[in-house]
Amino acid sequence: MMLNPFYMRNTLIEKAKRLSKFIVGLLLLFTFYSCSSDNAEQQSNTLREAAGGRFYGGILRINETEYIKTLYPPSIVDVYSYRVATHIYEGLFKFDQVTMEVIKSLADTFYVDTTKTIYTFKIKPGVFFHDDPAFEGGKGRELTAEDVKYCFTQVCTQSPDNQSFHLFDGILKGAKAYYEASAGGKKPNFEIEGIKIVDRYTIQLILERPYSLLLSNLARSGCFIYPREAHEKYGTEMKFKAVGTGPFVLKNIDDNNSITLKRNPNYHRKDQFGNQLPLLDGVFIQFIREKRTEFFEFKKGNLDMMYRLPTDYIIEILEEAETDPDGGISKYTLQREPETQTQFYSMLNIHPVFKDINVRKAFSYAIDRKEILDRVLNGEGYEAGLYGITPPSFRWYDIHKIKGYDFNKDSALYYIAKAGYPMGKNFPKITLDLNSEGDRHTLVATEIQRQLKEVLNIDIDLNVIPHSEITDKCISGNYALIRLSWVADFPSPENFLWMFYRKQPTFKPGENTYPNIPRYYNPKFNENYEKALAASSIEEQTKYFQAAESIMMQDAPILVLWYDECYRLLQQHVENLPNNPMQYRDFSEVFLKPKKTEPQEDKPLN
Repeated sequence: MMLNPFYMRNTLIEKAKRLSKFIVGLLLLFTFYSCSSDNAEQQSNTLREAAGGRFYGGILRINETEYIKTLYPPSIVDVYSYRVATHIYEGLFKFDQVTMEVIKSLADTFYVDTTKTIYTFKIKPGVFFHDDPAFEGGKGRELTAEDVKYCFTQVCTQSPDNQSFHLFDGILKGAKAYYEASAGGKKPNFEIEGIKIVDRYTIQLILERPYSLLLSNLARSGCFIYPREAHEKYGTEMKFKAVGTGPFVLKNIDDNNSITLKRNPNYHRKDQFGNQLPLLDGVFIQFIREKRTEFFEFKKGNLDMMYRLPTDYIIEILEEAETDPDGGISKYTLQREPETQTQFYSMLNIHPVFKDINVRKAFSYAIDRKEILDRVLNGEGYEAGLYGITPPSFRWYDIHKIKGYDFNKDSALYYIAKAGYPMGKNFPKITLDLNSEGDRHTLVATEIQRQLKEVLNIDIDLNVIPHSEITDKCISGNYALIRLSWVADFPSPENFLWMFYRKQPTFKPGENTYPNIPRYYNPKFNENYEKALAASSIEEQTKYFQAAESIMMQDAPILVLWYDECYRLLQQHVENLPNNPMQYRDFSEVFLKPKKTEPQEDKPLN
């Protein structure tokens, strides 16, 4: 178990011990049959000993419950696409998988001037793009500063495929002017003032103002680097034609079923022992939606990792699991890590119903979050969402200072009556859009449906759709109430609060306002948010972020439900895959240990 950055309480520790005990007991209820034995032999295939007790070879097999929407870096807004793209692409920086600190990736060195507005980056020489038909002769060429300039220019270009302009908006000098000039597909007759090529391997970024989170932005998916040739050849097809510099090459996509990644033989990194990375032959990603089915595949040995457990299955076998005294820990690795993730429902603040703050407050008070966490989720969460959108993930940021909403029937009835719907009378039926993630979100939604009916006498319909459709609805504003979770892609409260930042007070129908999914606007929130970004110390930044979050929560634009905490199971032969609160995954140094000493056979990826 990794060092936990959260504030732990004795009750949660006891709960974790109990849950850990029955999880492993659950696993021991099953017997491994010959099919899993065969899989074990295949997974140990052609493993070749490397330095430092590591091994080359093998295929890491994992599952995602939702299919990817796109692998084109500026378009990525969902966690499922992000978790695939991080193995194919790289940025100038990335995150350390253990500490979550920003570390160098494609950047070899960098320098910041005394004004803290000019960043000079030296790109690592000898980095090559993946071999691809986009290049002459199909051979990937060397990465240069021009590639970084090209990709950052695309981030500053208006396009339906670009959801990442916020990374440079108001930060990079000249970015706003270029973005506005590129409206309607136009090609601006000038370049971005804040991007300067110094030489083949050196690039400068000039900022409008000091911005302490720039390196974090450069580590995010919108700033992944890809070649101009691929963009020009594939265009919109880059959503499934990924060409990067990362440790794995996109080999095959079987729509809605699986993705196969193959080892990049020309990868530029070595590990601390001098081993050429990556160590794995490849990664096979399945898309099994049902958590119960996924669990059966894991226990048969057909998956190497299980992220999240089927809640209903846990409930069924709890009593049986408690009868196992030792838990049989040797069979599996159980990783427990509270996450930088908040589960919530977004209310469209410009919707005819939810534009009334009284309706939003009524819904907020009508939900018993503790009941959902304890009874529906069987405790699989860190804490009920009684505060703000920011989870309790940062030592310096005390979320308990943010006043949120606890269950209060009298307050709920007061606000719904104030909105003109006493006891829910004449309240129009609305629809909650959600993806299921197994049955987890459906079970929660059914409980919330029940609570709203019981407390407010309000009916809502449930519309279960794929996560890709959820993303489309969020971007277009085509919803009334929608289930979301926000996962930090860099460790800061700012990553949660930027969802509510909006300069313009009005919203056009169908307008893409990402990341402002609720279509929320409050100038007082903006003022404190901007002061936080300009702060010179973490203490000052925290003060303004907390002020901004308190203002936002008073307006109740969202229903915070709970702060997540999840369990991850690994097969015992998987090594060097640490868990972390962001579920950030870097497979470049993951390796598989031999399962048996006798010779094994398998077919590596071709």
